[in-house]
Amino acid sequence: MRSGVRVAVVGGAFVLVAGGIGYGAYSVVGGGGDGGTETAAASGEVRTGPPSESEIAETSKDFLKAWASGDATAASLLTNNKDVAEPLLAGYASDAHVTKAVITPGAAVGAKVPYTVKATVSYEGKTKPWSYASELTVVRGLTTGKALVDWQPTVIHPQLTEGASLRTGESSTAAIEAVDHDGKVLDKETYPSLGPILDSLREKYGAEAGGSPGIETWIEPADEVLPDTTLLTLTKGRPGRLQTTLDAGAQAAAEKAVKQFGGASVVAVRPSTGSIRAVANNPATGFNAAMQGKQAPGSTMKIVTAAMLIEKGLVSSTSPVECPKEATWQSRTFHNLGNFALPPTDTFTTSFARSCNTAFIKLIDDTKDDAALSKEARDVFGIGLDWKTGIVSFDGSVPEETGGEAAAQYIGQGTVQMNALNMASVTATARTGTFRQPVIVPRDLDDRQLASASRPLSQNVTRQLNDMMRATASWGTGKAAMASVGGDKGAKTGSAEVDGQGTSNSWFTGFSDDLAAAAVVQSGGHGGDAAGPVVAAVLRAGS
Repeated sequence: MRSGVRVAVVGGAFVLVAGGIGYGAYSVVGGGGDGGTETAAASGEVRTGPPSESEIAETSKDFLKAWASGDATAASLLTNNKDVAEPLLAGYASDAHVTKAVITPGAAVGAKVPYTVKATVSYEGKTKPWSYASELTVVRGLTTGKALVDWQPTVIHPQLTEGASLRTGESSTAAIEAVDHDGKVLDKETYPSLGPILDSLREKYGAEAGGSPGIETWIEPADEVLPDTTLLTLTKGRPGRLQTTLDAGAQAAAEKAVKQFGGASVVAVRPSTGSIRAVANNPATGFNAAMQGKQAPGSTMKIVTAAMLIEKGLVSSTSPVECPKEATWQSRTFHNLGNFALPPTDTFTTSFARSCNTAFIKLIDDTKDDAALSKEARDVFGIGLDWKTGIVSFDGSVPEETGGEAAAQYIGQGTVQMNALNMASVTATARTGTFRQPVIVPRDLDDRQLASASRPLSQNVTRQLNDMMRATASWGTGKAAMASVGGDKGAKTGSAEVDGQGTSNSWFTGFSDDLAAAAVVQSGGHGGDAAGPVVAAVLRAGS
């Protein structure tokens, strides 16, 4: 804080008031962090092992007191990274314009100490209270053996990331009032997952929307490509109205559905237009995994593989195919879940609906082209093209592979990289036979060039894909999840194995009339168990 501040301890809280006289002196014992600034104790003895309960209490108290008093140097010396900590701590006053802070520590949980901050931000005569909670961790210094605060940007604020900083001032972009396709207002308080998305839309389209900037406190990211994150609004600017393609009802359902799981993402897309109807993530803040994630999609990828096999004339939805317990391709062996097998008279639709891996692996040799799946994904489903959704998004990747890696791609493993947006788009394309690049704001807002696939699917192939997905939803692996969904419906389940992860990721994609949705739940297991109910909830609510 500024010079001439007053700090007092009131009921366990460290209180800072700007403009006061000097009050108390707090000695800071020892010197700084492990990053070249610590010095060994005079006795030459360096303590080891985890910090004791008393050390945790004393170190956290001294750090929070120094921070609240505005002594950035003293506070930074109590961390294990003084050089990085000091400018951020100093910027709390000089850049974020915090003029008063009450920091109240809670009871330590192991080496972690939670605390609440009740601050006042003042800028050019405008003042507003600001409250939040965070935590710090006390560790043993590597070279001095002293108990020190393990420095992380989240010590300052829970949303602060590496290299980012806090700022208060006139916002760099005009405020927006985002609305859904029917004109219903969308805000981050009602729809938490839209927080990062609305920040991105404001950064990109604020000027075009016709609004004016306000006075705000925000996080300025280290990467200039990323949008600022608004934390506090001292005075509102005049918001410009921004039309999106989202649907408030579907968005509300998506927000509720992903909260059932610790790590979940879902996207809904309208097949007839490519309009994105819902995007939700849990956790809701920060990285937009639903549109920027990169993961193997498991058996949901079989939609693309089936389209390729049918287009090549190697199989049809009604032709019999082999589905043994296991199949080997170029020294790599693949199994079905639970090692099930199907009678050789069963159709390709049955193998698709029951998610038989080996049926797809057994057909690889007939394609005579290791790159066939990569070409299908790009030329028909638009995967790997430069999508212009309106915000930053990843458009999927199916690189050309050979041997066992190419085989793994057939069932959505190996080097295939997708997210919920990509798989919702795959289902939307399968639904109509034509790739329509997903968008979250109308194209005519900025006349951007949308991605276009080389060719559509024929009506015959489209019909077969729809029939196979209908079978999955009515009597296959998607039956339970889709039971509550009405309309003309179809689905595909997926389970993606991840190295070092005990339980596979749960994937599910489906459609109901003119709405397609896809979801992934981290370590959710079978697709129908976790991701399936998320997709079903969005399909029931969507329009």
